[in-house]
Amino acid sequence: MGKEKNPRRVEENEAQAIARMLRTSPQKLNLVAGLIRGKKVEKALSDLTFSKRRIAGDVKKCLQSAIANAENNHGLDVDSLIVAEAWVGKNLVMKRGRPRARGRFGKIMKPFSEITIKVRQTGESA
Repeated sequence: MGKEKNPRRVEENEAQAIARMLRTSPQKLNLVAGLIRGKKVEKALSDLTFSKRRIAGDVKKCLQSAIANAENNHGLDVDSLIVAEAWVGKNLVMKRGRPRARGRFGKIMKPFSEITIKVRQTGESA
């Protein structure tokens, strides 16, 4: 008996990885995601390595996870992978505050976000 196998959520020549609860705003994370969209994975990894933005290290870790998923779980060739898609989503927002003058309360929002990176195997190899 047993259960049927889950259908794949991505195409046969694709793999993806998701990083959740990243402590930055989605707007700032999207700037880093824009750096790697459409690039070959070697170039994207080197761009993230030398980026000055703090969150680039977490995005690099997610990209490395997507590459490992492609190689180990789906049997794709690492040398011919490109970053097909990289999209950013909101996560929870911690609400904090600070007392202000005349009995008021200043809101401080501490947003979290998530990134999904999808890599695709192209026809040619490097």
